[in-house]
Amino acid sequence: MIELDGALGEGGGQILRTSLSLSMITGQPFRIINIRAGRAKPGLLRQHLVAVQSAAAVSGAQVTGAELGSTTLEFIPSGIYGGTYQFAIGSAGSCTLVLQTLIPALLYADKPSTIKITGGTHNDMAPPAQFLQKAYGRVLQQMGADVSFELKRYGFVPAGGGEIIAQVQPCKQLKKIDLLERGERTKGYAESFVAGVPVDVAKRELECVGAGMGWTADQLLVRGLSNDQGPGNVLLITLEHEQVTEVFCGFGEKAVKAENVAKRTVQELREYVASGAALGEHLADQVMLPFALAGGGSFTCSVVSQHAKTNADVIARFLPVQTKFHSEGKRFFCTLK
Repeated sequence: MIELDGALGEGGGQILRTSLSLSMITGQPFRIINIRAGRAKPGLLRQHLVAVQSAAAVSGAQVTGAELGSTTLEFIPSGIYGGTYQFAIGSAGSCTLVLQTLIPALLYADKPSTIKITGGTHNDMAPPAQFLQKAYGRVLQQMGADVSFELKRYGFVPAGGGEIIAQVQPCKQLKKIDLLERGERTKGYAESFVAGVPVDVAKRELECVGAGMGWTADQLLVRGLSNDQGPGNVLLITLEHEQVTEVFCGFGEKAVKAENVAKRTVQELREYVASGAALGEHLADQVMLPFALAGGGSFTCSVVSQHAKTNADVIARFLPVQTKFHSEGKRFFCTLK
């Protein structure tokens, strides 16, 4: 049994999620202590507990310690079983992070899978649903995976209530790829989604993006949602390139000006553009696992976070794959082999 310490590195939930994915795929059981020790509220929160429960459901696992607040967990999988599954987080905890736990494993299932998850679809501690659809999903497709994401209903903090459905076809071997250059930009646009929030908030965010990016009205899109899906506001800026798509997001908060939300998001985007890297900070972290499952590959990224370094360490505990980072100019090169 692989022994893991959840306090290592950035000490967050990614250590648990990556371990669950790789345990299911490799069949290696693991035991983890100090779960989320680096967070203000250590232990399993609802979204982490659902990640454990859903992983156990699709792998027929024996689990010890699967309860709210638990800081120790033992997980012994028995296989990977495709099919139709439904999981409810019961809060605004992230649906997307639960999906990112399950999808790599379900690529190795015995038949296609459909997973419906209800909870939070847009919160500031997780990738939004559109990030999975456009950025993460595109990389998986390039690697030969057939995975799709359908956003049925938005779920913001604190109400939750969102719904995402993912379809996963078996893919026994992902293809190695290299994402070193993003290529020419083919499209750029910003969308501001508002539910139960004045539409003026969206307009002010988009005006700020337009001024900062030099974009015209047809690139600045107000997306009004039904009030019962709110209250909530998210600003998404999408850059499509020949080789990669990136999605940057900012979340509306009480007592925070719409202009400030937009300025922070534009600044993150500008840093990515200036780096010349193919991938931004978050996409780089999230593609490391599929790259490792493919047996290697390489990419450039704008930032190497502590999150990514910790993820690399966990991957190396389950797979004979090493990750190396080095910088050249404003961008970083990541090689897995």
